[in-house]
Amino acid sequence: MNGQQRVFIENIKPKVNDGQFPVKRIMGDNLKVTADIYCDSHDVLSAEILYRYNREEEWHQTEMEYVINDTWKGEFRLLEMGSCYYTVNAWVDHFKSWHRDILKKIDAAVDFEIDLKVGAVIIRQTIDAYPPMGEEDKNFLQKIMGKFTSGETSMENKIESILNNKLYLTMIRYPLKNHVTSFEKFFEVSVERKKANFSTWYEVFPRSLHPERNKHGTFNDCISFLPYVAEMGFDVLYLPPIHPIGETKRKGKNNSVKAKSGEPGSPWAIGSKEGGHKSVHPELGTLHDFEQLVQKAEEQGIEIAMDIAFQCSPDHPYVTEHPDWFRQRPDGSLQYAENPPKKYEDIYPLNFETEDWENLWEELKSVFLFWIEKGIKIFRVDNPHTKSFNFWGWVIQEIKKEHPDVIFLAEAFTRPKVMNNLAKQGFTQSYTYFTWRNTKYDLEAYCKELVDTDTSEFFRPNFWPNTPDILPEFLQVTNRAGFIQRIALAATLSSNYGIYGPAFELMENTPIQPGKEEYLNSEKYEIKDWDFKNSKSLKKIITRFNKIRQENKALQNTHSLKFHKIDNEALVCYSKKSDDLSSIILVVVSLDPYHTHSGWLRFPLKDFEMDDNVPYQVHDLISGSYFLWNGEHNYVEINPGVMPVHIFKVRRKVRSERDFDYFM
Repeated sequence: MNGQQRVFIENIKPKVNDGQFPVKRIMGDNLKVTADIYCDSHDVLSAEILYRYNREEEWHQTEMEYVINDTWKGEFRLLEMGSCYYTVNAWVDHFKSWHRDILKKIDAAVDFEIDLKVGAVIIRQTIDAYPPMGEEDKNFLQKIMGKFTSGETSMENKIESILNNKLYLTMIRYPLKNHVTSFEKFFEVSVERKKANFSTWYEVFPRSLHPERNKHGTFNDCISFLPYVAEMGFDVLYLPPIHPIGETKRKGKNNSVKAKSGEPGSPWAIGSKEGGHKSVHPELGTLHDFEQLVQKAEEQGIEIAMDIAFQCSPDHPYVTEHPDWFRQRPDGSLQYAENPPKKYEDIYPLNFETEDWENLWEELKSVFLFWIEKGIKIFRVDNPHTKSFNFWGWVIQEIKKEHPDVIFLAEAFTRPKVMNNLAKQGFTQSYTYFTWRNTKYDLEAYCKELVDTDTSEFFRPNFWPNTPDILPEFLQVTNRAGFIQRIALAATLSSNYGIYGPAFELMENTPIQPGKEEYLNSEKYEIKDWDFKNSKSLKKIITRFNKIRQENKALQNTHSLKFHKIDNEALVCYSKKSDDLSSIILVVVSLDPYHTHSGWLRFPLKDFEMDDNVPYQVHDLISGSYFLWNGEHNYVEINPGVMPVHIFKVRRKVRSERDFDYFM
């Protein structure tokens, strides 16, 4: 303890678990920091944020300002990917205290002669504390100091020097930091690239892309499919596991226990005599073919997302080379995966309690590094909640030291605290419960939890209306408008969203049996023959939604999401905006795909710096219609048979330099 330190610093935000885990931002964001800062008595304080990037030794400083009730705020711009550390310093600012008090005495017309001498001492201490001070500033301060101590300078002249703002502005450029209180710990922010916060995913099985029916597709077929994906506006093409598929205990059609001859098996049963996690399935092509796919995708503005599933078929090389990496049962056999009553005998889970855990960790890290060398920068990780959390924290941190641009998506539909911990451990994005949120109340409550609580500091949602594993009940019973409603919600509520592409696009919705959220004839166990030219395809509207996302900055963030009142429970209304208000989007979605609904919505104009008395234009980006609205309350109507959603671009009226009004 230093008894001369009088300032206390508390409650620094943002932080996660009191600094145990980093908060998340993207490059170019301003990190807004707040803290409670106070001291004894009535002295004026000064405070600053200290921050530095991982590669740096020196700290940058940026000034904080007082807000209210001992709360202070400040911000700094994040200009580099990787880890950035920040904390807060504060001190009693004797010059500011002196300046405030002498102004009071001048105003009260009481004697302040001795205060001038105190001011001169503070100025002298400041000059001495800043040897490299510019000559102009130094000469000015020395002149003021001379006035304050001179018996020949008139009182009016001395007062004028104090009231002149130049003294104050000069002195605060050189703060006298005596007895500084530094907060005892540093907090970390993980700074990632833009795609961490704005991405559009399309999932496809390469083996189902061969132009001829029932033939196994290849990486080259996937290359031919890239223009189709790019045309729809997707910038991430996600492939299920591309590794060799095991033969032993291979699953057949509809997850049958025994595969028939020629059935391809599940790509998630990884490993065979052809290799394991660093090999590709021979029927897909070669490693060179895969690298060509990655390169060709990049030329189309698409990144390939690779599935990493740390589990092994009985034929995986790890099984014979490292049997101690798996759980052994009393009879000497290895424990396969189970989720009673289901048995996954084609998969052995890894044992993270193995005595050889360090070598296991290093080997799994090398899997990521192998594919990063092949050009992969996005990994969708299968069932991460069934592996060690500590492993994820370690491996993600290790990889990001050299590859800060790598993105990890956690595929974990499990308990909230478990999903949150995976995000805290470093996963860039996370699957969510959006898939099952259908009512107005559920959608609003869940999204507010993601956006308006501390969860937003570490959990980046990625909304998926379906996956190969999940055919939600809503999609099983809905119509075309219902499918459009779900993708409209996913694409506009979250800045990251994806679809299991062909099945959603072609509105596949037959369950394996009533009450089960699984696809009949699931592509996980067979090669599908998708008719991408089918007239019922949702391709056109999906393309439109993605184009709207690309052209409107407001939809490229999730943090600005706000719900608005609308007097109809079948309609949900919300908005998003860019930080500079140059882009404002208002969305109204009908949750009833069968009937026409209408209502009066309330759009809070002041939240968007708009005048209640000035009309504004809304442009429906789907229909192309324009409307002139007045005030906060306006009428909307949705016929789901036409389109179950309005996506309005809000244009504020502004005045040009030539003195005429136009909408922006």
